[in-house]
Amino acid sequence: MSFKTFVGKVIGTVNSIVIPVIFALSLLVFVWGVTKYFFLHGGNEEERLAGRQFIFWGILGMVLMFSVWGVVNMLLSTLRLS
Repeated sequence: MSFKTFVGKVIGTVNSIVIPVIFALSLLVFVWGVTKYFFLHGGNEEERLAGRQFIFWGILGMVLMFSVWGVVNMLLSTLRLS
């Protein structure tokens, strides 16, 4: 197995397995934050603040995952590793 093939397989694995799993986790964090902010706060402002923080971190995670996914795809196409 050549180095180019090995690197292509590693990047392909990251692109097809790792990034979607992390994206799904960030989406779950976002949905949990929305649920906590709107439905589970029980009138407590501290709980609403915690929900808002979950929403923020969920959105940040999704943005980062889209960025990493884009960089990985650019690497694959530029280096012709796929």
